[in-house]
Amino acid sequence: MSLHVPFDNSYARLPDGFFVRQNPTPVKAPRLIAFNRDLADLLGIDGADDTMLARILSGNALPEGAEPLAQLYAGHQFGAFNPQLGDGRALLLGEVVGTDGIRRDIQLKGSGRTPFSRMGDGRAWLGPVLREYVVSEAMHALGVPTTRALAAVRTGEEVIRERPLPGAVLTRVAQSHIRVGTFQVFSSRRDDAALRQLYDYTVARHDPDAGDPHALLDAVIARQAALVAHWMSFGFIHGVMNTDNCTLSGETIDYGPCAFMDAYAPDTVFSSIDRMGRYGYAAQADIIVWNMAQLATALVPLCEDVDAAIERFTDQVHAMPDLIRAAWLTRFAAKLGIDVPRPEDAALIADLLDLMQAGGSDFTNTFRALANGSARDEIADRDGYDAWHATWQARIGASPEATEIMARANPVFIPRNHQIERMIDAAIEGNDAPFHRLNAVLATPFDDQPDAADLRRPPTRAERVTATFCGT
Repeated sequence: MSLHVPFDNSYARLPDGFFVRQNPTPVKAPRLIAFNRDLADLLGIDGADDTMLARILSGNALPEGAEPLAQLYAGHQFGAFNPQLGDGRALLLGEVVGTDGIRRDIQLKGSGRTPFSRMGDGRAWLGPVLREYVVSEAMHALGVPTTRALAAVRTGEEVIRERPLPGAVLTRVAQSHIRVGTFQVFSSRRDDAALRQLYDYTVARHDPDAGDPHALLDAVIARQAALVAHWMSFGFIHGVMNTDNCTLSGETIDYGPCAFMDAYAPDTVFSSIDRMGRYGYAAQADIIVWNMAQLATALVPLCEDVDAAIERFTDQVHAMPDLIRAAWLTRFAAKLGIDVPRPEDAALIADLLDLMQAGGSDFTNTFRALANGSARDEIADRDGYDAWHATWQARIGASPEATEIMARANPVFIPRNHQIERMIDAAIEGNDAPFHRLNAVLATPFDDQPDAADLRRPPTRAERVTATFCGT
C-alpha cells in the first residue's frame, strides 16, 4: 500500500537560489517509532502500513509529488551574524493544504548531509528526535503555536556525538519554515530581487492583507509578542532564540536545548551553550524585540524612502515591549482566575512570583494548586502567602468563573526535564514505552489523570537536569 500525500509545493516554485534540490540519504534499517495519525488526517495523508511509513519517513523512498529541497537562510547566532546557514540536516519534502484550509510544510529532520551541512553529518540521534516529538506535541496540546511532529523513525544506524548513539529521523510539520534569517540572507547579499520575491511570497502565504513591509512587520511582531508571553506563562525556555529559529508564521520552532522550569527562577538557563544567559527565561521578552529589529533591518531595502522607513521601523520595534507586557499580563492574570486584567494586577502577579522564587516553589504545581485551594502548601513563606492570598481573594471576589479560568490556564502536566531524560535513556535501550506514555498523558495536559501522578512530581535533587543540549 502506498502513502498518499496531497502535495502542492509552492516554495519549490521559487527560483533555485532560495534552496538546493536534493534527495534524502537512505538509511540502513528504518523502523517506525510513532506516526501521528490525528495530524495525518488533518493533512489529508492516508494509506501505507508501518513498513512503508518507515521507508518514506526515513527518506528511503519518496512519496509521489514530493520535491525535496534544503532551504537557504542566514541568522544571528547568540548575537553573531552568520551570512549563510541553511538546512544542514533537513529537507523540505513539500507542502499540503490541510482539511482546515491551512497550508503546511512537511520536512524530514536528520535526513543526511546537504550543501549547508558545513562540518556536520546531516543526521540526528534518537534523543533530540524524541524530545522534539514529545515537547512540540505537548506545546500543541497546551495551545501554543508550534511546529508539530508527524513521525519518528529509527534509522538502524549509529551517529557519533560524544559517543555512538542510535540514529533517528523526525518528520516536522510547520505553517512554513520562513525565518527572520531567510530575509537576512538576501538582504545581507543585497539581492533586492530575491528579497522582493521572498517578501511577496511570505505576504501571500501568511499575511495577504499586508500592504507594505511595515504591515508585514506589524503582523510578525504581534505574533511573536503573543508567542513569547504564551511560552512564559507555562515556564517554557526556548534556549536558542537565534534569528534562524524565529519564524514569520509565529510558530515555536527548533526544540533543541529547550526546557520547562521546575522551581521558579526568572534567570533560569538550561542550554549548555548559553553561558551568558542570553536566552534565559526572563530574557526571552527582550531578545524577541532584538530579533524583530533584525527583521526590520532586513526589510529596509524593500522601501523607497530609506530614512523614513528606518524611522517608522524603529517606532514599530520600540512599541513591541508594551505588546509583550500586555500579552504577559493577560496570560498571567488568567492563571490567577482573572478574565479581564487591570494594570494593577501586574503587581499582584509579581508578588506571587516573588514568593515562589524566594522558596523555590514549583512553577506549574503552584499555579495549578491555586484552583483547588492548596497553593499555600507550595510556598515556603506561609505568612507572606496568607497576606497575598487575602489581596488576591479581594481582587477576584466571589467570581464563579475564576476556578474555571484557572483550570484552563494552568496545566497539570508539562514535559518535565527529568522525565524527558528518563524517556530518552529508556529509548536508547530499546524501550519506547515511556515515550508513548508521555505522549498520551501530555495530549490532555489540563486534565487530572490520577494514574499519571508521578509525571506531576518535580525532580528530586538527584534527578535535576541542569543542562540541555542541541543534539547536533
